[in-house]
Formats: sequence, C-alpha cells, structure tokens
Amino acid sequence: MSSADVTVKLPTMGSDIKYPDGVGLELVIPRAQRPTALRTTAAFVAGVVVTLTAVAQYASWSGLHLSTSLIAVPGTPEWHDYPAPSPTNVFPSAFPSDVGYPGPTHPGAEPGVAATAPAYPLHSGSAHLVPPPHFAKGKGKSKKVKFDVFRHWGSLSPWYSVEQGAFGVDSSPEAPETCQITGVHLLHRHGARYPADVKSMRGPSGFAARLRSANVTARGPLRFLNNWTYKLGQEGLTPFGRAQLFDLGVSMRMRYGFLLKNFTAANILPVFRTESQNRMLSSAQNFALGFFGYPLDNQYQQVVTIEASGFNNTLAPYRSCQNNADISKAYRGISPSNEWIAKYLQKAVRRLQKHISGIELNAKDVFTMQETCAYETVALGFSKFCELFTEKEWEGFDYAYDINFWYGVGPGSPFSRALGIGYVQELVSRLTQTPIEIHNSSTNATLHNSVTFPLGHSLYVDATHEVVIINVLTALGLKSFAETGPLPNDYIPEGLSFKTSQIAPFAANVQFQILSCSSERGPQIRVIVNDGVVPLNVLRGCPDNQHGMCPVDAFVGAQKEHIRATDWNLVCNEDWEVPEGWNTTGGYPDWI
Repeated sequence: MSSADVTVKLPTMGSDIKYPDGVGLELVIPRAQRPTALRTTAAFVAGVVVTLTAVAQYASWSGLHLSTSLIAVPGTPEWHDYPAPSPTNVFPSAFPSDVGYPGPTHPGAEPGVAATAPAYPLHSGSAHLVPPPHFAKGKGKSKKVKFDVFRHWGSLSPWYSVEQGAFGVDSSPEAPETCQITGVHLLHRHGARYPADVKSMRGPSGFAARLRSANVTARGPLRFLNNWTYKLGQEGLTPFGRAQLFDLGVSMRMRYGFLLKNFTAANILPVFRTESQNRMLSSAQNFALGFFGYPLDNQYQQVVTIEASGFNNTLAPYRSCQNNADISKAYRGISPSNEWIAKYLQKAVRRLQKHISGIELNAKDVFTMQETCAYETVALGFSKFCELFTEKEWEGFDYAYDINFWYGVGPGSPFSRALGIGYVQELVSRLTQTPIEIHNSSTNATLHNSVTFPLGHSLYVDATHEVVIINVLTALGLKSFAETGPLPNDYIPEGLSFKTSQIAPFAANVQFQILSCSSERGPQIRVIVNDGVVPLNVLRGCPDNQHGMCPVDAFVGAQKEHIRATDWNLVCNEDWEVPEGWNTTGGYPDWI
C-alpha cells in the first residue's frame, strides 16, 4: 500500500472501539482511484458498520450480549444497571457543591394560586409521554370526540385534572369567592412505577417469558416482536414517575405555599409521612424536592413508616390485616374482571393471532399486551403495543381495572372500609387536634406522639398506594363514587361513577381543604380528588352546597359514626366466609 492510499479502520462487531496493533476491518482505497461513487460507498459501509457496532455496544452495556446478527430472542430481558458499582472517575473533593460566591438572593412572597387566582391550573398528566400514532383499524371507535389513551389505563394512567363536575359538584378547586383556605391535608399516591412481582410469571414479565420459550415469528403489526426485548424493571419509580412527584410538589407549593407562613410564625417545620417501600420513599423525596427545592435540610421532617407484615400502618393497612391475605375474601375482583377481559378482547385475540405463529394467544396474553403498553409508556416514553388496539378495546381495558378494584379494594369489597378507617381516625384526630385514645385499627400507637404525629399544623402530606386511596374514600362514606355499582362484568354502564383512572391513577392526590368563609358559619371542609370536587351532602349533617363544602364539625361527626360502626378485628382477624352472590356498595361485610 502506497503513501497515497487511504486506509479506513472499522471496528469489528463486539469491539470496544479500540484498535490495538491495527486490529479491525481495513478498507483500503487507493488515492488515485477514488471516484465519487466509491467514496460514497465507502462512507456508507463505514457508517453502517459503526452504527451496528454502537447498537451492539449498547446491548453489551445493558447486560444483553447480542450476537453479531443483532437478533435477540423475543422477550429477552434487557436491563441497565446505573450507576456503575465502582466508577473510576469519582473524586468528590474535585466537585464541591458549595464553592462560595452565591450572589445576592432573597426569597419572595409565597405563592397561593388556590387562594388568589381567578382560575385553577389544570394538569394534563402526559408530559414526556408519546401517544401511539394510530390505533388498530376497525369498528372500535370511541364515542368521545377526542380520545386520550393515557386516560384509559385504569390505575396505570398518569394523574390528570378531571373535568369540572366529574364527581357531582360543578365547582373548581380554587377557594370560593367568600372563602379563605386555612389548611390542607394531602394524601397522594406514588408516581408511575415498573410492574410488581416480576418473578411470578404474571403480567408483562410473564408474557415475555412466554415469548422466550416459544419459537415465535411475528408479521404485520406484530413484527416488532421479533426483536422486542423486555426492558421493564421491578416496582421502583420510573423516570416519569419521579417527574410526576416532583411536579406534584411544585404544583402544591404553587397552590398552598402561603400556608408555610404559619410554620415560620410558630418556629416549627412541617412533618410529612411515607412508607419504607422503595417507590414510596422515592415518591416522598421527589415530592419534597418539588415542594421545597434543594437542599431539603432544615425545611421539613420526613416520617418513614415501616411497610411490612406485623407493623401497623394506616398508609399500608393491608399489611396488618390477616384476612386480607385470604384470596377467597380479599381478591374478589379477579374472577369478574377475567370474565370481562374474555368478552371484550375476543375479537382482538383472533385479529392478532393472524400475525403471529409459534404461540397460541389467549385473552390473558392480549390483556397483558395492553398492560405492557401502559408500563412501557410510563417507563420508556413510548410503546409499540399501544397501537395494536382499538379505542373501544382501550375503554374495555380501563373498565377491567374498574371491575377488579371495585370488588377487590373498593365499595364492593368486604375489607375496604376497615382498611381505610385508620386514616379516617387520623384525619379526625388532626381536624379536632385531639390524640387518638384507642388504637383499634391500623393506627400505630408508637408513632402517635407530638413529634412524629403532630397536631395543630396547617399542612399535612401523606404518601400512600392507590388501593389505600380507594379504601379511604370508601371509609369516608363518599357514596357518589358507588352510585352506579355493583359493576356488571358483561358491559360498561353509562355514566360510570367509579373509574380508577379518575380516582387512583399514578400520582393521584386527595386534598382536604380547610376553609374560613364569610358566607358560612364555622370552618368548612372540602374533599378534592384529582382536582374534582366531591359532594359531601351524602354525609349526615352535611348540607347541600354548590362548592361541596361541609362544616368541619358536621364532617367530623359523620366520620366518628363511621369509626364506631367499623370493627377492624371482625374484618381482619375473625373467621368468616363471603356468602354466595353477596354484593355491597359500602365496603363492609354487612351480612355478619
């Protein structure tokens, strides 16, 4: 090779992009003989090989060591462990976070949108997520003018501001004209997470395992499965889930930041609560970062309660309820939900089976493909699974979650009221500034002291799970959510009042507003679920009110009745069986 020739070294597949001793693929092009077409071809070949090498390198970083063919077995796990366990470039002293010279700063006035603005900031819920470019063709068009698939994923939906009047009160969450907000009790769910229990071979991980064990060939709309890998983690928050809670913290600071002036005046800090589970602690921390900003030191105090069997915890009450582990009692939603799934996905199973061989699809598989759409979207930002279904089939998916939650943890469950009553006891304790005298439910006497459960604060924030939010709403006796129940398993009722995508989506939030109104006698309370005002006139002593308000004294009186009528020991520890054909809309074993 002469000095006039040009040598291009290309990395071999699996290379780490280093070329010791000239190892690599050499493409020798004599300088004197380099027509334009040849130069273009060489550049193209180089680009293709480098690109494929980058893909292979990415796969090796992820722990998925692809062969040079770059074809993975469908469903193969692809997980990325970040950060590296022992990175080689960590020099803390070289990267101080405080180098001085901060410049002049001074805080401004606290925001208070909920108290001062003429309108309320609505939350769309879908920032960072990409919807499917189209849905499956057919007669599955929704009746809705603008269909939003993100709002049809049941409890896997991102939280969004429900339409005004969605729960029966045509009022918005900002303070009514004659009222001032004096306090807020916030109960919120964790953010979007990865699937739970990936080792059980259920859900998306189970479907991936089915594909791995079969010799699958996919075509048409399913052809992406030929190279599809399973990229979902287990139970922890996704990046989008972290953003949800950070955003929720910012949103609540913008709405209720003025309440912090009360803490400054009293020379105390707010006390927030969460549980020890990874996604719960991470959710609380991200909320706090949004609400207070970094650093969090000396801005608030975080109670972390233990979420495990044997520990009383109102934010995870099922852990201390023995009967809740009995599948014949506590999981009543599985059977009717499966019956509905088999019905609404009947056509989808046949349609999709035409495009795949090597595996016989069933309704469970296809339902799991819908779940994978939701989980991948909130984890990765986009999912090809989403475009496989019609709008009607997405409405069916949403309703499957409604059925499961209604009978499993909602008004149709014999456990719901008892599991939610502990938080109701704590809410009454805070509203009346009176310690709980008898701990006869999921309340934790050890943590009920003036330090970790303070009274007299104007702001409380508690993080919990979606099932507990539904438990609490049931225990509060908010019957508007149960108006259209029990839920049938063969059709979707018109005007459904119990929708998990509206009540308990990822980052769901329940605001208990305390108000002082010149037009009302005594302090008032409102319950606002995902920006939808809930009617309280269903409670004894609470009058009709256009803004959904009720006098705090009347609200407390109604809740004390619910507490007296709820026997935790009976529900959670005594031996009983659910009668054949039994149904309820009150969330309690009323046949006993």
